[in-house]
Amino acid sequence: MQTVPEGQQRNWPPIYLVSGGTGASGERVVQTALAQFPEVNVQIIVFSHVRTAEEIENAVSQAARNKGTIIHTLVDVDLRRTLIRQARDKNVYSIDLIGRVLHRLANVLKQEPINQPGQYWLKRQAYFERVEAIEFAIEHDDGLKPQGWPLAEIVLVGLSRVGKTPLSVYLSILGWKVANIPLLKGVPPPAELFQLDQRRIVGLIIDPGQLVLHRQQRQRRLGTSSLDSEYTNPLTLYEEVEEIHKLYRRNGFAIVDVTDKPIEESADEVIALVTRRLKTMSP
Repeated sequence: MQTVPEGQQRNWPPIYLVSGGTGASGERVVQTALAQFPEVNVQIIVFSHVRTAEEIENAVSQAARNKGTIIHTLVDVDLRRTLIRQARDKNVYSIDLIGRVLHRLANVLKQEPINQPGQYWLKRQAYFERVEAIEFAIEHDDGLKPQGWPLAEIVLVGLSRVGKTPLSVYLSILGWKVANIPLLKGVPPPAELFQLDQRRIVGLIIDPGQLVLHRQQRQRRLGTSSLDSEYTNPLTLYEEVEEIHKLYRRNGFAIVDVTDKPIEESADEVIALVTRRLKTMSP
């Protein structure tokens, strides 16, 4: 909203938004309406999570003292009636954003509303959590941001080209916060890895022959193909896989073999392992 030019300032009566939830939906409606008055700066005072008649009385009293307008989105019938009555008694103008809509829908749908605040945001919560999980997986891909690893619900570890990133992203779409950490031959794993909840760590393994193919495909894409490369040498890869398998067993990591498996099947195994370990093992 634009600031009122100097010399045109006024103490506009505030708008009091009263809601049984966060008040976010009602506030957007009010802000949308106020945007049509670009030279006016009106204060919006939100009374959120209103549950009692006393809270309503407080809001109405403030509005009466300051000649304000009340806009409300109360889905609770009794609270809505209380507000309307008190506003009328104290000569406060009030606007009901939800009551008539609920009444109309009840008539059309032939059923009564449940009259519980916050239901819209509860329905949207799963969506927002999924978006947050996807962002987390991207931010913590390939060993990035170790300070955030303790917040991960699943931590995937494994050799290069074992499929950590696509599996992380797929799990995040299902709503899991996932970090993935690469393990390199001859390089000690990061110390932060062993400070995490070991029940949430899953080590990925793959058949050395399939790992050779994955790495050769990557080399071709990068234009660095070489027959004698250590990166794709079958004997070297066999040793890498054996070494990493021993690391997993030594530290008690859960293990998922992703050889020839669709990503959905690997994800199901990871979720089942982590869930079972959280239930049966002490932290």
